[in-house]
Amino acid sequence: MKRRVDLSTTTSITTTYEGEYKGQMISAALLSGKTLAEENLTIKPNINFKEVIQKIASDDIVKDASCDFNPQSTLTLTERVLQVEEFQVNLQLCKKDFVSSYLGADMLPSAMGRQLPNSFGDFLMAHVADKVSQRIETTIWNGTNATSGQFDGFKTTLLADGDVNDVAGTTSTTANVIDEIQKIFAAIPSAVFGEEDLLMYLPSNMYRNYLSALGGFGSNGLGAAGTDNKGPQWYGGGPLSFSGVKIAHAPGLANDTAVAAQKSNLFFGCSLLSDTSEAKLIDMTDIDGSNNVRVILRYAAGIQHGIGSDVVLYS
Repeated sequence: MKRRVDLSTTTSITTTYEGEYKGQMISAALLSGKTLAEENLTIKPNINFKEVIQKIASDDIVKDASCDFNPQSTLTLTERVLQVEEFQVNLQLCKKDFVSSYLGADMLPSAMGRQLPNSFGDFLMAHVADKVSQRIETTIWNGTNATSGQFDGFKTTLLADGDVNDVAGTTSTTANVIDEIQKIFAAIPSAVFGEEDLLMYLPSNMYRNYLSALGGFGSNGLGAAGTDNKGPQWYGGGPLSFSGVKIAHAPGLANDTAVAAQKSNLFFGCSLLSDTSEAKLIDMTDIDGSNNVRVILRYAAGIQHGIGSDVVLYS
């Protein structure tokens, strides 16, 4: 006789439920996929496996004029490959586990026709989608393909590219953050300086320290009054810049790691964009007669940069 193996997702329910549910479902604070939500990368959807990114370089194409057609210039075409990797979320819940909790009040009393309440199903799927957004955000910047559920992020690919402009960093504080950002600013290649889509991507700790420094808690002669003499109350959530270069908050970057690049030089590829945000809840009762509910989500994603010599990596 074969023994049944329980493959359900471990479900831990702690409750003091005694009647009508009067509370509210609250998920822990999650990263919001800020980099993609604000479109701070070039997003390339509808990639099944690979897409080639062409790079074009040339010498000085302007020559002295002559009466004849004289093709003297040199064009060099190279390429990078943006490859996406497939990922999945698979959860299985037993509806019976929820009967004695507050959710049981919203479930049919029938053991055969029992369903999870719509409110919990909606919450669960939103929670899964948010967790995937968090994972994608961190993997875009700090991922390694050797880790399950991740692809190589920009820190990995930029460190491996000898053409990238590397800047040695240190632990960020409110006292030194402006000097550290200045190092990144000074290393931006002249070829891209002043371009409209040039961004400095800062991790949360440097972004937060920069806000504090501008509010009067830094050095460099800002003074206690801070920006516009408003002290720590100066910032209202608007865009930030440093000497004219726009700053993007990239929560997925590891502390004290930053990137300066054109948005058009950093690529995020994926399958259908909706794949990364649509979780499906499948009630298995009518399918296999079990008392289980499954949650699934599948997507493919990956990143690539174009011209390494146009990128600054601070780490």
